[in-house]
Amino acid sequence: MSKTLFENQRTRGVKKEEASLMSINIFEACRKRKQKPKLYGFHTFANPGCPIHLCGPFRDNIRVFIRECGEIEDYNVDGMPTWCTLLVNEKSGVVVPLYTIEESVKHSQRPFCDHCRCIGWSHHFVSNRRYHLIIPVEDEWNKPLEEDSFYAHTHILHGLIHCNGFGHLLCINGIEGGSKYLCGREIMDLWDRICTTLGTRKITVEDNSKKRSMDLRLLYGVAYGHSWFGRWGYKFSHGSFGVTEHKYDSAIEILSSLDLNKIVDDFSNTGQGREIKQIIHSYREVSETQLFTIRGLLRLMLALKSRAPVQRKTIMAVAAAASKSSRKAATRTQKSPEKNKAIKYRKFAPSAANMDSRWPARRLEQAAEVIVEALKEKKARSYSRGGMSRQDVRDAARQHIGDTGLLDFVLKSLNNFVVGNHVVRRAVNPSTRVLEYTIHEVSNGILITEPEIIDDPPQALALAPLDISPGPEPGSDVYGDVVYLYRTVLLGYPESEMVELATGTVLDSKHFVKEWPFKDEEDPVLRFICLVMPSSDQLETELTRQLSLGELVVVPLHSTVGELKVAVESAMRDTYCIMERFVAREIAGLEEMEDYEVLFGALESGSKLLVRGSGMDLTTELRYEGGAENWTVDCCCGAKDDDGERMVACDICEVWQHTRCGGIDDADTVPPLFLCAKCSGSLLSPREEIGMEFDYSCASFLVPETELAWMPNIGEV
Repeated sequence: MSKTLFENQRTRGVKKEEASLMSINIFEACRKRKQKPKLYGFHTFANPGCPIHLCGPFRDNIRVFIRECGEIEDYNVDGMPTWCTLLVNEKSGVVVPLYTIEESVKHSQRPFCDHCRCIGWSHHFVSNRRYHLIIPVEDEWNKPLEEDSFYAHTHILHGLIHCNGFGHLLCINGIEGGSKYLCGREIMDLWDRICTTLGTRKITVEDNSKKRSMDLRLLYGVAYGHSWFGRWGYKFSHGSFGVTEHKYDSAIEILSSLDLNKIVDDFSNTGQGREIKQIIHSYREVSETQLFTIRGLLRLMLALKSRAPVQRKTIMAVAAAASKSSRKAATRTQKSPEKNKAIKYRKFAPSAANMDSRWPARRLEQAAEVIVEALKEKKARSYSRGGMSRQDVRDAARQHIGDTGLLDFVLKSLNNFVVGNHVVRRAVNPSTRVLEYTIHEVSNGILITEPEIIDDPPQALALAPLDISPGPEPGSDVYGDVVYLYRTVLLGYPESEMVELATGTVLDSKHFVKEWPFKDEEDPVLRFICLVMPSSDQLETELTRQLSLGELVVVPLHSTVGELKVAVESAMRDTYCIMERFVAREIAGLEEMEDYEVLFGALESGSKLLVRGSGMDLTTELRYEGGAENWTVDCCCGAKDDDGERMVACDICEVWQHTRCGGIDDADTVPPLFLCAKCSGSLLSPREEIGMEFDYSCASFLVPETELAWMPNIGEV
C-alpha cells in the first residue's frame, strides 16, 4: 500500500472516529432529558409530509414545527427560548443539531431589521417575532449556543425568518467554509426543504461567496446565467449602485457570449496570449461538442472540476493523446475516404410536418428541442458518458412541457433525427439492457467522430504515466485554469470598456431572492390574502411608505363573514407590532353581507381582500422594519434607496449617496465635512465668473478637517 493511500485511509478513519465521538457526546446530552430524543434523517427531513404536513401560514406552521419536531433546551439565547432538532446524516452517522430560536422583537437589542432595509423591504411593518434557524460549527455542537449567536458568521447554517414569512439566508458554510461533514449543496437542500415546508413567502440572500479569490456570482453568472444560489431558484432582487435587472441580464449576456476565437485574437499581443490560447485548445480537445463561447468553456471546466482527480487527469491525458494521433493520422484518412463514409440523418423539422399526430408540427419541434436540451445537460454533467433512459428524458422534459402525451409521441418518433446541431439516437444499452437516448454533434448532416474514452480500472488509471512538464500545464489543474481565465479575461480584458462595465455590473449585483408563490390547495378550507387598507388621512400623514403585502388567512369552508373578520384580526395582531389592537370593520366586496352570512359562494378561495378597520398603533416606534427615520437617498448612480453599500450624507441637504460615487475609496474614512455635487456647486458658483470650470455631474466636495477653519458656518450659507 502506498504511503499516500495509507495516509488517506488513516484520515478517513480519524474522521469516522470524530463523527462517532460527536454522535456519542450529543446522545449523552440527550439522555439527560426525560423524553427520548427524536431523530430525523438529514437528507429526507422536511420532505413533503416528512415528518409533518403543514398547510397554514408561516406564523402557524413554525409553532407546529418546533412543537412536533423540536425539543426545548434548558437554557435561553439572549433571553429567547430555544429548541433543538436532531438530524442524522444517513451516510456518515453524524448527528447534526438544528436550533430554532424564537426572538421577541420587543425584547430584542435590535428590533429593526438591517437585512430588510438593504433588500428593499424597509416599508414592511415590524413583525412581532422572528425565528433563527442555526446549525453551529461542528466544534460547538456539544456546547450551548453563545449569546452572540445571532451575529456570528461561522455557523454552518443561519437563516432568519420573520413571522410574516419573509426572511433572509444569512450564513452558509460548507466544506470549504470550515464544515467537516456537510457540503454546501447538502446544507442548501436542507434549507430549501425547510423553507418550503414552513410556507415561507420570500427569502433573500446576499451573495458574497468566494472560491480561490473568485466571486462565485460572477463565475457562475457567466457559466450558467445565474448565481450559485440560482440552482435553488434564487433570482436577481436588486443591485447595488443603481444596477437594475435589465442591466444585470445584459451584462451576463455580454460576458457569457464572448467568442473564444476573438478572445485569442484580442490577447495575442499580450503576455497572457500564449497561455490563454493553450488553455482554450486543451479543453476544446476534451469537449465532444464544439466550444464557441466562454460560457461553454467554463461549463466544461467546472464539470471537469467536479470529477475525481484521477478521472480528470486521465480524461485530459487521453484527449491530448487523441489530439496527437488525430494529427498523425490526418493524411491516412484523406488517402482512403472510402473507408470513412459519411453518415447522413434526416432533419426532424420537415419530417414533423408529415407525421400523423394531433399536434401541430411546431409543437412537435418544440418538444424535440426540449428533449435535446435535457440530453445536452446530462451529457455535460456526466462528461459524455452514457445516455438517458426514456423515463429520465421524459421527467426532465416535463419540467418545461406539461403535455405528457406530446412528449410520449415525440420520444417514440425520435430516432436518428437531426434537431438543431445534434443527432438523437435511440438504442439499448448492452450492459443495462435499458433503452437509452444519446445525442451527438453533427456538421452539415455528417456525424462528427468522437475520440473513444477508455474505461480503464482505477488501478490502471492511477499508474498510467502522464506527460506533465515542470509547472502546471493547461488541463493539469482545472481550477487553476479557471482562476487564470477569471482574472485575465473577466477582470483584465484588454482595452474593452464594455467587458469592464459588464463585469462591474455583475459584481455589483449581490442581492438575490426566492419567492414561493401562493397556492390554494385542494382541501376543505378557504384561503385569502388579506391586506389592511389605512384611511386616506393615515396614508398622507403617518403611513407614507409603500404598503406591505397582505397576510395569508385560513378559515374553514363554511365560515361566516364575522368569523373571517375575527380571523383577520387574529392574524394581524399576531404578526405585526402596529396591529396589536386592530379591529376589522369591513371587507371589500362583502359590505352588503351581514356577519352571520356564510362566505361559501360569495368569495372564491385564493382571492385578495382589502380590509378596513381601526386600532392601528400609530404612536409605536416599532412601525417599519427599516426604522423610524425617513432618510433620502439620491445618488448619481441612480440609487434611490439603501442597498447595503457604504453611504455618506451631505452636510447641507442631508441627502445620502454612495461614498464610492462621491469619490471616497472604500479604504478611506469619510471626511468630517461632506458636500454633495449639487450643494458644492452652489457654494462655488461665484468663482465661475473668474473662469473656474468643474464637472459637478457626480463629484463631491470633500473638506479635510485641517481646512475647516476658513469655511463659513453651514447654517449661515
